[in-house]
Amino acid sequence: MFTTRTLLEGHIPEGVKVGIGCSGKTAKVRDSVRGIEGFATVYTDPERLVDDLVTGKIDAAVRGDMSSSILLPILKKKMGVDELERVVLMEPMNRKLIMTAPVGIDEGWTVEQKHDLVIRSIDLMKRIGMGTRIAIMSGGREDDVGRHPVVDNTIKDALKLVDILRSEGYDAYHTQILIEDAVDEADLIIAPDGISGNLIFRALHFIGGAAALGAPIINIDKVFIDTSRAKNDYKDSIALAMRLSEGRK
Repeated sequence: MFTTRTLLEGHIPEGVKVGIGCSGKTAKVRDSVRGIEGFATVYTDPERLVDDLVTGKIDAAVRGDMSSSILLPILKKKMGVDELERVVLMEPMNRKLIMTAPVGIDEGWTVEQKHDLVIRSIDLMKRIGMGTRIAIMSGGREDDVGRHPVVDNTIKDALKLVDILRSEGYDAYHTQILIEDAVDEADLIIAPDGISGNLIFRALHFIGGAAALGAPIINIDKVFIDTSRAKNDYKDSIALAMRLSEGRK
């Protein structure tokens, strides 16, 4: 079973340098890099953190507890993208690590968008060493067809996406609305749309206590892990950034 402990105790590539943002208001970022200073550097200047990532002075960056409203617009500008697309790695209590998407409320509203999220996510998962079984969710069970047109459309889209992914050789299946099964059966869970995906993340993390390692940004060619300022320890996020950097130097 692939867990946070597997990630922390597993193979970490040599020579990888990670930068992590620090607001300077607490000691938790500096505490997180204690003992790995040769691999992780603390940044208090968001502009410098992004510049060093873009120019290759560091191989990956972690937001840490730096303000997202300051750091992320700089990242978007320097990377030349209008939006930042993310997937989230979480570990529900007493379960394995899972990746969920979409996260942003304006993401994943079409079959094509969800297909793109899957392809990009699977690439990340392979680099980490996770499994790659894909659960495609919909708004109901298949025998709920006819109860509501919105539900019908989510089921139709989910089945279409499963067919596409299977034809491409991916291990994908329709988990229907049964997320309680998907967290055990699959490694990647694709929600019907960005709103439900955001709600899944919030329910699992903020209410259910699932650990959140961070949200890799998948539509840029650099490794950047978005994290919450509420985290108390960023060692798992740093380890994730290091693992994703392997083979990209």
